[in-house]
Amino acid sequence: MIKKIIFSWAILLPLFIVYACGSGEKTYQEGAILYKKHCENCHMEDGSGLEALYPPLAQSDMLKSMGPATACIIINGLEGKILVNGIEYDNKMLPIEGLSAVEITNIINYINNAWGNQHPYIELKEVTTILEGCQ
Repeated sequence: MIKKIIFSWAILLPLFIVYACGSGEKTYQEGAILYKKHCENCHMEDGSGLEALYPPLAQSDMLKSMGPATACIIINGLEGKILVNGIEYDNKMLPIEGLSAVEITNIINYINNAWGNQHPYIELKEVTTILEGCQ
């Protein structure tokens, strides 16, 4: 009986690891697709922003400090002056409507780990909690 359990775990564990790693890559790719559709026009393909109009997301100190609260900016937009990497921006960001919490999480995790960014992975439950408090 013990041999069967060990054998089963020996077969199932690698499959589980492959599945878990594959799903991370899948969510990153979905985030990239959503970024391209909703964000790239202003923040550019490489996350560099558009000169004095739209701030960069690549190596952005603001993005790093926002964490899961980035979700509120995605769904509500942003208006007013902000400071990103020492540069002031004052251009309105329109809200992105119709995204699910999963899609928002995928976008955040994509921008948090693209273009040299190395920010912590944000979990869906964190984004869901933040979204409940967004105004």
